[in-house]
Order: sequence, then structure tokens, then C-alpha cells
Amino acid sequence: MHEYIEIVGAREHNLKNISLSLPKNSLVVLTGLSGSGKSTLAFDTLHKEGQRQYLESLGLASYNLTKARVDAIRGLSPSISVDQNLSNRSPRSTVGTATDVYTYLRALYARLGRRPCPVCGATLPLAFTGAAEPWDDEPGEGEVDVAPGSDNNIACPACGADVPELLMGHFSFNKAAGACPTCTGLGTVHRANLARLLDEERSVTAGGVLRWDQTYEVPRYSGTLRLAAAYYGFAFDPDLPIKQLGRVQRELLLYGVESPQFRRYFPVKEPPETVAKGRFEGVITGILRRYQEHARDQESREKMEQLLVAEVCPDCQGERLRPESRAVTVAGRNIVAIARLPLGELADWLVQLPATFTADEQAVATPVLSDLRDRIGRLLDVGVGYLTMERSTPTLSAGEAMRLRLASLLGSGLSGVLYVLDEPTIGLHPRDTSLLIAVLRRLRDLGNTVLVVEHDLEVVAAADYVVDMGPGAGRDGGQVVAAGTPAAVAGNPASLTGGYLAGRTPALRSQRRLGNGSHLTIVGAREHNLKGITVSLPLGTFIAVTGVSGSGKSTLVFDVLDRAARRHFQDAGPAPGLHEAVEGWEHLDRVVAIDQTPIGRSPRSNAATYTDAFAAIREAFAATPEARERRLTAAHFSFNVPGGRCERCEGAGVVTVGMHFLPEVRVRCPACHGRRYRKEVLAARYRGRDIAEALELTIAEALDLFADVPASVSRLQLMADVGLGYLQLGQPATTLSGGEAQRVKLAKELGRKVSGRTLYLLDEPTTGLHPADTARLLAIVQRLVDTGGTVVLVEHNLDTIRAADWVFDLGPEGGEAGGRLLASGRPEDIARVPDSHTGASLRAAGQVRATDKRA
Repeated sequence: MHEYIEIVGAREHNLKNISLSLPKNSLVVLTGLSGSGKSTLAFDTLHKEGQRQYLESLGLASYNLTKARVDAIRGLSPSISVDQNLSNRSPRSTVGTATDVYTYLRALYARLGRRPCPVCGATLPLAFTGAAEPWDDEPGEGEVDVAPGSDNNIACPACGADVPELLMGHFSFNKAAGACPTCTGLGTVHRANLARLLDEERSVTAGGVLRWDQTYEVPRYSGTLRLAAAYYGFAFDPDLPIKQLGRVQRELLLYGVESPQFRRYFPVKEPPETVAKGRFEGVITGILRRYQEHARDQESREKMEQLLVAEVCPDCQGERLRPESRAVTVAGRNIVAIARLPLGELADWLVQLPATFTADEQAVATPVLSDLRDRIGRLLDVGVGYLTMERSTPTLSAGEAMRLRLASLLGSGLSGVLYVLDEPTIGLHPRDTSLLIAVLRRLRDLGNTVLVVEHDLEVVAAADYVVDMGPGAGRDGGQVVAAGTPAAVAGNPASLTGGYLAGRTPALRSQRRLGNGSHLTIVGAREHNLKGITVSLPLGTFIAVTGVSGSGKSTLVFDVLDRAARRHFQDAGPAPGLHEAVEGWEHLDRVVAIDQTPIGRSPRSNAATYTDAFAAIREAFAATPEARERRLTAAHFSFNVPGGRCERCEGAGVVTVGMHFLPEVRVRCPACHGRRYRKEVLAARYRGRDIAEALELTIAEALDLFADVPASVSRLQLMADVGLGYLQLGQPATTLSGGEAQRVKLAKELGRKVSGRTLYLLDEPTTGLHPADTARLLAIVQRLVDTGGTVVLVEHNLDTIRAADWVFDLGPEGGEAGGRLLASGRPEDIARVPDSHTGASLRAAGQVRATDKRA
């Protein structure tokens, strides 16, 4: 048996033909600067090759998975990756359904719930009626199970009425038997945002329907509207301003001939059968139909959601289930109320529950309760006890989603596996890091090799073996700078990480800012778990909002402040979280939120296209002699539109292959061999490179190649300034971490010319950054403030908190135990607050210096 995973000659991406041995059945941490080659070694080499070898052993070599660029890997186990990409973005997926906790809770309610008889109101115990029911699962992502519920009835002991039996499916909002019929179990309904659809000052022919193309749709639909009106015996004038249309004409335009809104005027007349006779769908009806049709196309849904307004379902009031399901209780509480408890409180409720059961009920409940406690216990172990079961999966941070996956892996009991994890501490407060380390060690102790890509120094110090990559990023990285125990790496003078392990910290400014004298005050914030807090932000300063996970930081900054700003400055966006007022808008010109949401859902989207750096590059290629000779324009060098791109993969360079019972896999396009473009486009060369080769360059390398293209250089330089010089120019947006996506957005924002009266809101921008990269990012943040701006960061990183001018600390815990403003002041003031976990972490790490001064 191999005691080590032996890697020989790894050359993927920027790896410099490295060879090393990693001890098996150990906790191994790969660290180093962002872009130094950690993820390339962990995911693109070890995990990819482990996956390929395992599939080949199953006889699935025909799927043509490309081999990693490595001479040999010996002692490699089947691998499981836990990365930062959310796999389920369906609004139907929740923490409860993703972890199966809600499935077990449905079993509990189906077998032991009590409900009132719909005829006489007497209490009906459901005990044992569903005991023999087969166990059911939640449907897949974005789907609703349309299977009917039970046809069996039970007799009410009080009045004898036949009452339909309720099974597990009646407690699922993803099954027709349980879902509220009005919202189909989503808890929300959509209505059209008329301000985004119509300009009521204009007529239909003058472009009053904003989404209609003037050259085709406007004349076509104007004619259909005239025909529809004639069919019903009235006139429709498309040249009349929309606001002057009569009620019937307006209902026809908005809802169409088959809608109840229009048919109430002509209840006995059947709608026209064809467009030629006047069959017209309606502007709003068409938008809502297309929204439903694209239920599984996240990108299309997000575009259409800009034209819609989400509202709480008027029938279920957001509770997602049918009335008869919501009426069932266990120990006096229905399943909706229990799903809204933080997992920590749910665990306490389950402990107290057996005391409310009879002996027979306990016999039924015991196995279900045992499984529930085990699953919830693992979730508490990974530090997500503040989450509720009803929390929508797409709203989770990458770190939260990763920790849910870790909890499920703990329950699997697998051994002999290589687990590859990508920065599991992201979004985790330092207080909870020790819990995560314990989980990683439990995975190791089951007989697995746990390989973690990580920058957090506490995790690095807890490893059995550390590999420090570097010495720089991109082409300056890809080498093993140091390898050994944490103590050995800390004592290696060549290791940048070693210096930080040995106690090095980023330098601080000599003085803290007081601000410009103006404040922006959030009054009475009470969204989610916020306890009516009032926070007054000193403008012209660098502000950190801190607290344990789930304490209310993001709710305050993004759900309340950011949304209120969008409504104030743009009159757009979702409704702000509950609060009394925001005072002080007159001191600002704009508010910019830079979060960790993806910059694109398509593999064709990348940092260069998002920041507009690629537009100038395409122009440079179009100006080459080869391009002119072939009459190629800048559009031919775009992989987002037909013309010059490979149409087999539509410019992505990869095609998706279904894997029968396994996740889909993207493989290199067999037509263009991953090069994205047609041969004649690749014939054009700029300074010796074709467009495909240019896209394979890192941003730092592209700066040299396109030094004579100013419009491109300015944008590329900003990305290098925020620590992204290692990214490949054409790296798909779908592969970027949340932190990388946020820094791309920051680079784009830095390229704008704006006044100093700007408030910047950032969500944990140090995610994925080595301590040395964090120091660079802090310099940019300080630059924004020095030019008159105000920066508010939601942050856990202690170096960042220490560098702030002012800190607002929320807590003391997550969920309902949080939401209070524990303290505000300088970092050294927070360190003296006894109830503050942030203060305790600052004290323990020695992160506050007594010599810090205020301006």
C-alpha cells in the first residue's frame, strides 16, 4: 500500500514541472499567494486525475476526459471535491431539502401530527396512519412533483366525516399534494413591473411597449391588436398614448384575449382562434409565461425578473403549503414554524419533543428523531447552526454551501477517499474556525486524505503537512517554496506564508480617520433577526461591520442599506428590509454595492469581457494584416456571437456531456479542440499570438502583450492592482470564486470617474486572499477613502478589521440570538468588549496595538 500520494512532473497551467509526495490519511494544506498554483495542483491535477482514473476503472473511458498534464501520480485514491460553486440555484431548494432534514421532519408530521377535522373541528391524531407509507424524496432541482396525494380517507371519531389522509407528500412544497396552488410552493408570486414594460406617455407605434422591437414587433402586434378589437366589435388605436387607452383596450394590450381580466367584458364570446383573426397574448401574460417556461434557465430567469416584482403569495402568506398541511401540528407547532427555527433551536426542540408523546407515539418517533438529531448535530458541528431550514439555497454564501456539503460527507462514513476542499473557512468567523478544524480531522480519522486549499493561518497551523506554493503568482508561481510541518514552514525564510505563521502582520496606517463630519444613519433596522438597531456611519472613513456568521451583518448592509439606496437613487430593485428610515442621503451622490454574486452564468463570460478590456483587444486583432486580408472585423474575434466563433461549442471551447447517474462533465470541444474560433480567425496574429493564445495568457502576461493598446491596458492594470494578475484572460466566469468575482467588479468600479461622495459596500472582499494579497487590497480600499469615498466592508478577516477606522460589531450569536449592536468604535475599543466574539478574537491574536491613533 502507498503511504504517500506521489506526484511526478506536474505541468498544468503555471506549475513548473513539480514533483512532491503528500502523506496519505493526513490533513494536508496547500497555501500560497493567490494564483501561485494551489488550486491547479489540488483540483486541475489531483482531483481531475483521480476522477479520470476512477471513471476509467469503471469502463467509462469513452467519455474522453482529458488527462492532467503530469508525468505520473501514484497512490491516488478516488477523489471528491468540495468547491465554492453552488450546484443548486433553484428557488425550490432550501437548507432543509438540501440536507434531508426537512424530509425527516415531513415523516415526523405525517406520522405523529394532529389536525382539526374540517367538518367539526375535533382533533385528529395522525399517528400510525402513515406508518406504512413508503419513504419519499424531494423532486430534483427546479422541478415540482405532480403526482397526486393519497386517495385514502380516515373517519373523524367525533362526527364520522371522511377526512383525506395526509402523507409525507402533503408536507412538501415541491409536490402538488402539498404545494400552495396559487404560488406552486414558492411562497411568492410575480406581477409585472409596468414601469419597466411601458412608457405610458408614448403610443404603441411610438415605442410605448419598451420590450418590442420597432422594426418587426411593433408593426406586427399593432396589426394584431386592431384585428382583436375588430373581432370583439370595438376599436384599438395604436397611435394613441397608452395612458389614454380605455379600460377594455388597456386590458387587451396587457393581458390578451384569453385572460380573465379581458374575458370578463365578453363572457360568452370565444377568443379568436388564430393571429390572423386577432389572437393576442398580452404583454404581461407573455412575460409571465416565458418566466415559467425558463424555470431551469437561471440566466434567462434573472433577465426577466428585472421586468417583474416578487410579492408574498396572498393565499399562503409565504408559507408555501396548502391550508390543510399548515393546520397539522406536533407539540402545538406546525411544520412551517419549525422550518423557520435556526438549526440550533430546532435541535433543542427535538430534545424536548419525546416528553409530549405517548409510549406508542415514542415508538414511532424514535428512529425518525434519532436520524434528525444526527443530521442536525453534524450541521451544528460545521458552524451553521444559525441557518433555518426554510433558507433558500441560492441565497447561501459559497462558504455556507460548502459547509452543508461537509456535513453530509461526515454522515457518509466513507474511507479511503481523497477529499479536496477549496477554502472551507470563507465566510467563517474566527470563533468558529476551531469547529471546522475538528470536522476536517474527523474526516481524516475515518481513513481519508483531506487536502485543503487555504489561506487562513489557524487552519494552516493545524495541518499535519503544509505545502507553500509560489514564490509569486501566475508565471512567477507554480513552484513548491516550502513543504513540511507547519513549524518547518514557519522556520523557512524562503516562505512568504511561513513569515505570517511566525507572527508577521500587515502594517497599519499611523492614524485613524475621524471622517468628514457627516453621517448616514440607518434607523430602526429590524429585517430578519435585527433587533431594531440604529447605526450611524461616519462618512469619509473605512468601516468594518463584524460579528459571527448569522449575526445580521449582511442583512444590515445589503438587505437594508443597499436596497434602500437603490430605491432612493434609482427607484428600482427589491423592497428594502424592514427599517424606520435612512437619514443623510443628501451627503452622497451614489451607493455602489460590490458583492460576490457571479459576473456571468455562461462559460463564455470572463473578466476581460466584463471589464470591457476585451473590446480593445478584439479591435487590435481586427487591425492586423491577416485580419484585413480576410476582411475580419472586431466582431469576428468575439466568441459571444456567430461569425468567427466555433459553432459546435458556441465559442465556449467545451461541450457538456451527460454522464448517466453521474454529474454532467464538460470536455474539450472536438471541433475546435478548445480554441473557440474558426481556423480563418485563428490565422490573424498580434505580436506572434493568435486570439486563442491571447486568451490563455494571464492578465499580468496580457499587460505586456497589449502594452500598445491603452484602452485595454488601463482595465487590465486595475485587475492586476486588485490581485487578479494570475487569472487567465479567457477564464470562464463560471469558474471564478465569489471573492474573485467581487474583485473583478471592484476593478471595473475603479475604472469609473466618479465624485468622492460615493459609498462603497463590499461583502468579505478578502475571501480567497493570502495575507500578503490582503495587504494589497487594503491599500486600494484606503485609496478609495483617501479620495473622499466611504467604504463599508462586511468582514471576518482580523487584519482587515484591525485596519478599519471604525467598527460596528453585531451579535452576540447567530440567528435569533444575534441581531443586536454589541459595540461600535475603533478596533481597540471592540477588543475591550467582553461579550464580543470579534473582540475576543482580536485580543487572542494580539491584533490591536496601543499606539494606534485617531486623526
